[in-house]
Amino acid sequence: MDLEQDNNKFAVGEHVVYPLQGVGVIKRIEQQEFRGVDTLYYVIYLDISDMTVMIPVEKSKELGIRGIVAKGEAQKAIDSISSKYEPMPVDWKARYQMNVDLLKEGSIASIAKVVQALYHRSKIKELPVQERKLYDSALRLLIDETAISLGKAKKDIEMIVFSRLEK
Repeated sequence: MDLEQDNNKFAVGEHVVYPLQGVGVIKRIEQQEFRGVDTLYYVIYLDISDMTVMIPVEKSKELGIRGIVAKGEAQKAIDSISSKYEPMPVDWKARYQMNVDLLKEGSIASIAKVVQALYHRSKIKELPVQERKLYDSALRLLIDETAISLGKAKKDIEMIVFSRLEK
């Protein structure tokens, strides 16, 4: 059992970020047999999609599973969305791929960058459906993670985010 403890980066009840999926909470850490091998899994509940996923503990880093950022980093991400906006490619497919790649990075700074870029782009021209979904997902992820990190209500964080985007 000591080996299991050494492999567990996250604890039951801890909030984690699953890039492109959302913020979740570790409900259980359990061992199951997969292809004849006993494998340890995080069982993560994702509130935004009302979905429970099982992630092999040994693949969690590779999949980008990470803990909630510290207050300072969350505040820095919120502050960054009011910085100078740098235009993205006009071609929506190139823009979409750039933003997906940023979200896959999984850092809160890259999530904030996607929110800022797509928000400003939407002010110029309506976003295609795929980009709109990407924007909504990134915005929800930014709000959810910063709310947990800063210990504030999601509604309050949402108001702060939009006030910063409008600057």
